[in-house]
Amino acid sequence: MTELRRRTKKSISNEKTDNDSINTKEKSKLSNLPLRVLSRVVVIFSLLTIVYFSSKNDKTITFARQSDILAGKGQIIDCSEKYIKEIDKYEGCFPKECKRFVTDKVISESESLELLQIAKKRLKYGRSSGGASILDLHSGALSKGQHFVNIYKRDDMKNLFTETDFNVFKVVKEKIKYAIAHHFGVLPSKIYLTHPTFFSEINPKNAVTIHDEYWHAHVDKETYKSFHYTTLLYLSNYNKDFEGGRFVFVDEKHNKTVEPRLARLSIFTSGAENLHYVEKVTSGTRYAMTISFTCDKNYAIEDPSTKKYTN
Repeated sequence: MTELRRRTKKSISNEKTDNDSINTKEKSKLSNLPLRVLSRVVVIFSLLTIVYFSSKNDKTITFARQSDILAGKGQIIDCSEKYIKEIDKYEGCFPKECKRFVTDKVISESESLELLQIAKKRLKYGRSSGGASILDLHSGALSKGQHFVNIYKRDDMKNLFTETDFNVFKVVKEKIKYAIAHHFGVLPSKIYLTHPTFFSEINPKNAVTIHDEYWHAHVDKETYKSFHYTTLLYLSNYNKDFEGGRFVFVDEKHNKTVEPRLARLSIFTSGAENLHYVEKVTSGTRYAMTISFTCDKNYAIEDPSTKKYTN
């Protein structure tokens, strides 16, 4: 009887121990359950946060697509204080508003193709060692290796341009001048062609000198003191002739991109309100022409001509 009690007691004790063990495991499972759920929630939340901020950081809006033919598209922006203060002293040259404006209807494709052929034929006499080459019609500066040469002074480059070439440029320049006058509310007689006025050729080569580093954000008025109105005439097509190389206006909320298109004209005030850069070209070759204007007669230049070769 005593032995039976001992066994029964032992059995009850073992059963209690087993039950306690089971209860402990169940409690452990239950206590771990919220932790596992919480961990998963944290992981999911983290992933969602990464996705959210990644999309938020992509603050680029396409302002002008290559595939669109734009009669005209503009964006009015606040003028920088410094720009307004300076330009205020030039009567008839003060803009009715600071802005950027893009159009595919001012310069024809045939005119642009003529300019493109002029650029290609002359740039082949030089070209930078890096990815960016320029040919300045006013100074005659042509990228060559790691330096510049003057096409108007070198005997082997004499008569590189003909009067016909310069006449094509003059017609285009006049159209652009009147487009600025119309869209910015200034007098055409009060804006003057200024320097530099140049062709640019950009390819994917690595930069060799600082002159090849075209992708840095900058303000034209700070880079070129003479500039008041900047115009860019594109001579090649984004995603057809080259990849990368979009023009980017840097704005506080969303950057605005202009995709180059043959004969597309981009016009903007040259102050800090139009901070911008060009994306790196990743393939192909990007051609464009910078033709800019000043309100200051002291910085005015004559139209380029073959007289440059005799001066």
